[in-house]
Amino acid sequence: MRQIWALGDYHAFANATVWPLGQRLVEACGVAPGQHVLDVAAGTGNVALRAAQAGGNVVACDLTPEHFEAGRHAAAALGVALEWIEADAQSLPFPDRGFDIVTSCVGAIFAADHAAVANEMLRVCRPGGVIGMINFKPQGLAAEFFELLGRYAPAPKPGASTPLQWGDRAYVQALFDDRVESLDMEDGEYVEYSAGGPDAYRALFETTFGPVIAIRASWAAEPERLAAFDRSFREFTLRGNRGAPGDPAAYPYAYLLVLGRKRAS
Repeated sequence: MRQIWALGDYHAFANATVWPLGQRLVEACGVAPGQHVLDVAAGTGNVALRAAQAGGNVVACDLTPEHFEAGRHAAAALGVALEWIEADAQSLPFPDRGFDIVTSCVGAIFAADHAAVANEMLRVCRPGGVIGMINFKPQGLAAEFFELLGRYAPAPKPGASTPLQWGDRAYVQALFDDRVESLDMEDGEYVEYSAGGPDAYRALFETTFGPVIAIRASWAAEPERLAAFDRSFREFTLRGNRGAPGDPAAYPYAYLLVLGRKRAS
C-alpha cells in the first residue's frame, strides 16, 4: 500500500479534489490553540495544516512518508510548524491518551483492519477527547468509482473490509461501540471540479493518483485490458459529470462526518 500511495503526485491530486474537506473537519472538531492534535493517514497535510493554523500542536502521521516533503513545503508557506511521523493507522507509535483530538479525512478508511484503526484512534485519544473523521459514503459516485477500480485491481481476500464501510452509520457505531459517550454523524457532500472537462479530470487521476497509476501499470503488458480500463474510466467521468454545458465538469461525492467523544472513564 505504501508503494501504491507513493506513486504520482498526491499533493497535486489532493489539492485538486479533497482539499476543502480538511478545513471542514478542523472546524467540526473545534480545534483550538494549545490542543494536541493527531491526524492519522494525513497525506500531505489536508487536515494537519489547518489544525496547525488553528493553533493546535499537531502531529501528522502517514504510512507513506514520501508525502511529507510536500507537506513540509506547504507548512513553511503557511508559516506553521507541525511534526511528521511515519505510522501505520492500525498500530500507531504513540502513547495512550496523548491527544485531545484525533482526526482522519478519507485516509484511515483505506487501512485493511478497520477494528484496529478504531481501537488505535481511541487508545491515543485522552478521556473526554474528540475523534473526528470524514469518510466516503457507500452510495453515489464514490461507490461507482471504487467499483470501477475493483474490477481491474487484484481481487481482495475473501471477507476483506472495504473503505466505503466507514461511510455506513451502523458500521461506525459498531466499531466505536460504548467506548464513546457520544457519536454524532452527519451526511455531507463536496464537489470536485475540472475546468478542462471530463478528459482533464480523468488525466488528473492517471498522472497523480497512486491507485489509478498502479492499476494502469499492472495492465501495461496487456493492451486490450488496459484499453478496457481506460474506456470504463472515461465512461465514469462522462456519466458522473454534473456540470452544466460550458461550465467546469463537476463531480459531487457524498461523505459521512463522524464526531465521537471518548468516555471520560
